[in-house]
Amino acid sequence: MSETVLSITGLGKSFAAIPVFSEVDMDVRAGDRIVILGASGSGKSTLLRCINVLETPDEGEIAVGGKTVGERKRQGPTRYPERELCALRQRVGMVFQQFNLFPHMTVAGNVAEGLVTVRGLGRAAARERAVTELARVGLADKADFYPSRLSGGQKQRVAIARALAMDPEILLFDEPTSALDPALVGEVLGVIEQLAEEGRTMLLVTHEIGFAFHVATRIVFLAEGGIYETGTPEEVLRNPKKPLTQRFLAEHKRFQF
Repeated sequence: MSETVLSITGLGKSFAAIPVFSEVDMDVRAGDRIVILGASGSGKSTLLRCINVLETPDEGEIAVGGKTVGERKRQGPTRYPERELCALRQRVGMVFQQFNLFPHMTVAGNVAEGLVTVRGLGRAAARERAVTELARVGLADKADFYPSRLSGGQKQRVAIARALAMDPEILLFDEPTSALDPALVGEVLGVIEQLAEEGRTMLLVTHEIGFAFHVATRIVFLAEGGIYETGTPEEVLRNPKKPLTQRFLAEHKRFQF
């Protein structure tokens, strides 16, 4: 059995005293591909952002590779020192919905920046690694372009290359195709599928139900402030047991031919 690379225990988050979710427990093993589904406002993106502590959890514990993130106190919330966050984000990479590329840097510069500023790699070595990762996503020929010259799908593939360049143990994808024109969705999903075939450990928030069925090893459906239903794609997507999951999937199939 694969080792547990990420463990989430009793995780909770609220905004303005309104709970988003609470008591979320999840173990992620090496090679898992977990797709997180749920209606708008169910906390999918917030859960990913809490795992990477881009949003500070209000309660609970996150452990990566068996080591708890942050400094727990007897009273008050867990502290997350900057040095720990920097180390965490090297191990847990994130690909955002809106790409978040630096417009004043070339494509290669965007991919190489973290290697230089965080890892301390020299510029030449960082560029070489950046071009290698760009080749992996089919964009080596765009290394010296600026983001303004790229399509949305190409920008998202650059963002994926940037995350891969840091050698993360876990990749988080926060609705990576939702900002794309429908014609460009396939090229990004193709890259993610390739990463799945390589055995990458991934957590993915998406509304691409068909893609989730074919790529995921596990589905997590969020509702009513927590994990409402979970299981294999066959169990959750083809044979959902709970009413909110059934209703959600029925709505997503409503306009399919």
